[in-house]
Amino acid sequence: MDRPLKSPGLYALEEAFQRQFELSRSEPAPTLQARLDRLRRLRAALTENEPRFEAAISADFGHRSTIETAIAETMLVLGEIKHAAKHLKGWMAPERIPTTVQFAPARNRLMPQPLGVVGIISPWNYPLQLTLAPAVAAIAAGNRAIIKPSELVPRFSELLAEVIAKKFDTTELAVTDIDDDIARAFAALPFDHLIFTGSTRIGRLVAEACGRNLTPVTLELGGKSPVIVDGSADIDEAAQRIAYGKLLNAGQTCIAPDYALVPQDSVQSLAMRLQGHMQQMFGTDPRNPDYTSIVSDRHYTRLESLVADAAAKGATIMQPAAPNDAEWKDRRKFPPTVIVDATPEMTVMQEEIFGPLLPVMGTRDASEAIAFINKRDRPLALYWFGTDNAARDEVLARTVSGGVTVNDCLFHFAQAYQPMGGVGASGTGAYHGEWGFKTLTKLKPIFYRSRFNRLADLYPPYGAKVARLEKLMRLLS
Repeated sequence: MDRPLKSPGLYALEEAFQRQFELSRSEPAPTLQARLDRLRRLRAALTENEPRFEAAISADFGHRSTIETAIAETMLVLGEIKHAAKHLKGWMAPERIPTTVQFAPARNRLMPQPLGVVGIISPWNYPLQLTLAPAVAAIAAGNRAIIKPSELVPRFSELLAEVIAKKFDTTELAVTDIDDDIARAFAALPFDHLIFTGSTRIGRLVAEACGRNLTPVTLELGGKSPVIVDGSADIDEAAQRIAYGKLLNAGQTCIAPDYALVPQDSVQSLAMRLQGHMQQMFGTDPRNPDYTSIVSDRHYTRLESLVADAAAKGATIMQPAAPNDAEWKDRRKFPPTVIVDATPEMTVMQEEIFGPLLPVMGTRDASEAIAFINKRDRPLALYWFGTDNAARDEVLARTVSGGVTVNDCLFHFAQAYQPMGGVGASGTGAYHGEWGFKTLTKLKPIFYRSRFNRLADLYPPYGAKVARLEKLMRLLS
């Protein structure tokens, strides 16, 4: 039987990878000026095409608020570029490392070197930011990179390929097609590092494919990020901030608050205030340009089924309209939904929501909330609201998560000096700022022996002299 022919896109991917791989081994590491030039070109690719990116992303979603694209995507990427350019000279400098006393007066250094070729598999929910932020790290670290965008945002992916091709040679930075055969083949290539952002289910498949080549992988996954509203919290303030974190991008955010745990006697109060703030922010008209659409009919249907399952199992559903209302559904605008008195048996409490639904559960005390979280996969984010510092510190000490924001949601992600990454089922590895530089760099340890060092005295033939040196070294160890 004849073997199927490769698609042009797959040929282009393999050719780009092979060329980048060869050059990463034959050419010296890019200089500071070369890296700064690549960062400058990446910035120009974004700023010169910002309205086009906003329009493409909105078209892919059905409707995407341009303000949300600017704030949550463009500004964050531009901030990453500026931060990297400002600090890159210091990041690239060899680091002085203390020398073990037995080997003095030798010197130790850590030399940062590019890994080589970095693969980036980006998701659909923040296609610009979650594609170009890893690219900033790859460029700053001196690597070459290939980007595989999501097939769910075809207009964005086509535009990204166009503008990157105008600013970069494919040996520096390349963007693939989004065909199915490319998706399957990409993670199987022997990259020097691969960054994947997406679901935990696909992340496991990517990690398995990378394992065959021993490719190091950074997985930015998701999961169910909890909110704990402590008894000391200002309920109205917490509700406002949770509502914003939940409804940004219509909840299609990997670190969105997924469910809220609140003292039992505050469940109704929080739910009512959540609904009030949601309607104050986005109104009750699906034509509101500030409110983003769900990315596909399949995702919309999935959200409908989550709400129906919760209602059938006894939850109270608070919505400004039914999801099957044609005014909402035709625009794929899912009504902001508060699910009151959710229980663990409901499907909405068993899988990542990735939409504008917020289950609210009552707890007897903080220990019950902590136990509930710790029985489940470790989340990508955790949010805590309150003024009781002792209660806050107990939650921070007794739970493990990728990151935490106290008395707000989402904003730990935007900190350039902090790493962003998951733990366990929510991911592995981290990037952002210097953390991204180090993730995509080989920090090579170098020992410079001094001519005054007496290491040769350890050479055989052994005798009393070596025995005395051994005793001295033991004392110094």
